[in-house]
Amino acid sequence: MLKATLRSFLAHKGRLLLSALAVLLSVAFVTGSLIFSDTVSRTFDRLFASTAADVTISPKEDLDEAVPSGRTATLPASLTERVRRQVDGVAAARADVKVNGLTVVDEKNQPVGPTTGAPTLGNAWSPNERSPVELSSGHAPRGPAQALIDSETADRKDVRIGDALTVIAPPGSFEVRVVGIVTFRTTNPGSAQLYFDTATAQTKLLGRPGTATGISVDAAQGVGDDQLKRRVAGALGAHTYDFRTADEQAESDVEQLGGFLDVIKYVMLGFAGIAVLVGVFLIVNTFSMLIAQRTRELGLLRALGADRRQVRASVLTEALLLGLVGSTLGLAAGIGLAAGLIELMGLLGMNIDTDEMEIGWVTPVAAYVVGLGVTFVAAYLPARRAAGVSPMAALSDAEVAGVGRPLRARAVAGAIVGAAGAAALAGCAVSRQTSSAASLLGLGVVLTLIATVIAGPLLVRPVIRVLGAAFPALFGSIGRMSQRNALRNPRRTGATAAALMVGIALVGGMSVASESMTASFDRQIDKTLGADFVVQNSNFQPFPQEVTDKVRGTDGVGLVVRGRFTPVAVRLPDGDRVETTAAGYGPRLDEVANVTYAQGDSAAALASGHLAMDRDFARDHGVRVGSALPVEFPGGRSAELTVGALTDQDAAEGFGTQGGLFFGLGTLERYAPGGQDSALYVNAAGGTGDRDLRANLEEMLDPYPQVQVRDLADYKRLVHDQIAVLLYLVYALLGLAIIIAVLGVVNTLALSVVERTREIGLLRAIGLARRQLRRMIRLESVVIAVFGAVLGLALGLLWGVCTQQVLALQGMTALAIPWLTIVLVVVGSVVVGIVAALLPALRASRMNVLAAIAHE
Repeated sequence: MLKATLRSFLAHKGRLLLSALAVLLSVAFVTGSLIFSDTVSRTFDRLFASTAADVTISPKEDLDEAVPSGRTATLPASLTERVRRQVDGVAAARADVKVNGLTVVDEKNQPVGPTTGAPTLGNAWSPNERSPVELSSGHAPRGPAQALIDSETADRKDVRIGDALTVIAPPGSFEVRVVGIVTFRTTNPGSAQLYFDTATAQTKLLGRPGTATGISVDAAQGVGDDQLKRRVAGALGAHTYDFRTADEQAESDVEQLGGFLDVIKYVMLGFAGIAVLVGVFLIVNTFSMLIAQRTRELGLLRALGADRRQVRASVLTEALLLGLVGSTLGLAAGIGLAAGLIELMGLLGMNIDTDEMEIGWVTPVAAYVVGLGVTFVAAYLPARRAAGVSPMAALSDAEVAGVGRPLRARAVAGAIVGAAGAAALAGCAVSRQTSSAASLLGLGVVLTLIATVIAGPLLVRPVIRVLGAAFPALFGSIGRMSQRNALRNPRRTGATAAALMVGIALVGGMSVASESMTASFDRQIDKTLGADFVVQNSNFQPFPQEVTDKVRGTDGVGLVVRGRFTPVAVRLPDGDRVETTAAGYGPRLDEVANVTYAQGDSAAALASGHLAMDRDFARDHGVRVGSALPVEFPGGRSAELTVGALTDQDAAEGFGTQGGLFFGLGTLERYAPGGQDSALYVNAAGGTGDRDLRANLEEMLDPYPQVQVRDLADYKRLVHDQIAVLLYLVYALLGLAIIIAVLGVVNTLALSVVERTREIGLLRAIGLARRQLRRMIRLESVVIAVFGAVLGLALGLLWGVCTQQVLALQGMTALAIPWLTIVLVVVGSVVVGIVAALLPALRASRMNVLAAIAHE
């Protein structure tokens, strides 16, 4: 049996090649994502481990900043001397200054910094053996007008020693001249780095002499990190600051980077999941057809003494051989994919050496588990079917591949699973809680997908009769035969179309969701935004006070309302402590924003010591107007604020962080000083047109390339662009699904041509031309592809409508159907069918007529 299995595998290697490609793609994305994330993680682990001080002292921060406030937490630089003198075992201590979010421009007012979203950092120059950089040319900075810049940024932006730069820092702008270039000793994380002497960094970056963002402490020989940490904490007060050993600091740095790495990893694993799911359909179809074609061979084996277990094992062995080949090639392709990603990150500014590529033991194990698992699971049902072949029926050429078997079991199973899925989606539509609605949506999507796959063959005959109804009229007998060929084996047609259906269902659902989000945001922007213009940073980071001053001094400006953010924690009457982001707004908010209140008004909301809260959030936690709530602010400050108003805003209308908290700018500055404005809402003065005001604002803000002036249309365009990023990912998933689906249609048609060799020979013998034969196969392919597209679109529209119901709970109440996308998908499915049929149709048309008629 083993010899027979190996001979059969080698005899059908051409037919199995396309299935192996599906396995290859699945494994490649899994291994590529693991290798890339492991390599980047290990690289940064080494970077952080090599640069972290034995003990790091940093300001104590109990609240996480989900939205940037522009505030830089500091501590007294004098702690450095105190640690040196009072703590035994200290070899050295130094004050660190590191400020994120600088903007640097050259003499031509062009930004000097990464264009990929990575930050520009300003640091105090304090060289030591653990510095990530070393001075490679020039000299150290001396005085407030000198700076160093990293070599990679200098090369990328053509900056040389002697060039003048303008640094836009939180306290304000200042000019420096480059006096030296520093080179990274390890990996550059992609950021731009500038270095100043310590006094300049304190005054120009922090705005407060004698301050620091942290203290780095090196241990004397023989003193352990944990021991030194306890001593330093004992001297300064364990609850006053945060104290971390080198390992703890490196772990903290890695955690901050983790979100970025997780995004890349999960996106790639999403591609792998789609490849696995669609590949399963392809492999099931391939093995089902191969078994159907080998009916007599399997019957002969049974007649010669092979039992059912041996036949089943033979088919599964072929599948495992296929999985082994696909996994091995996929592992190699995954290594290449990871190398390509590393090179791509290098182009974006993150330099990682491919020679240091990390391939842990988990990667090859995952490759073979995925590859072998996919093929084994996909081939199990065809293998059981093969084992059930009766020797006499097989040798007498009886139809045994499931073509004639009734579909009652599928109907029952599909109805049960479909009813459960429909119930979950219905529950999602009526649920009032976002978390439960999202859970029901996910369950409904999975169940309805499974139900459609199960019941797909039941839909083949009614749907394809409709889709192909015009074929006889348009193409005569050729059209009629192509339609009947697609109807001949509903199971095969359903499985072939299912691969395409999955990708199109995803695109359909996400297109409806994104179109609805876009329409909702457009409606809400129209409803809420009342200002003529909004001034914001392009990356939504806060900007320095001088930008606000420039805007206020612009000709034609009539009103400027400032907005900024801060993290807070609110203790509620029901005992909950909720950490969220609160906004602070200047007076006259009603003139630039349309805020809907359930109780109270803007005057009460912005009054000193008061705050506003979302009505639903207040109701859930037992809060009412007049309630006094303890509120915690950054830096350990706290206050008791009175609820002055309850808003009735949709969560997506601009006040929609958890709880919808906002208060007056005076309250925010009193309890959370040191922040920066994040937005300026600007109205024109009387007699000034919008076009003139915009030109004046853009001219005044020209020295600040990071700041943008947006009107209503710009805001809508910004939202559209952000939502489009999500769609691009979905379209990429669709592209992958289509590639594998095309392989599936090609495989099905190719095997179908082999299966119908004698039939094709007879058709050719009675006068069917080669051109007509090719057209017949193309039409069969098109109707199968369109069938998959119709099922996918129906499923996707259902998912999209239900997703919009979940989004409505977050204020996105508009439902929009992307009709153009639907039309393009249908047209695209026709193209897919034509492309997939090219090779099988060409092969069929080149058959020798007599040899085909004599084919067994």
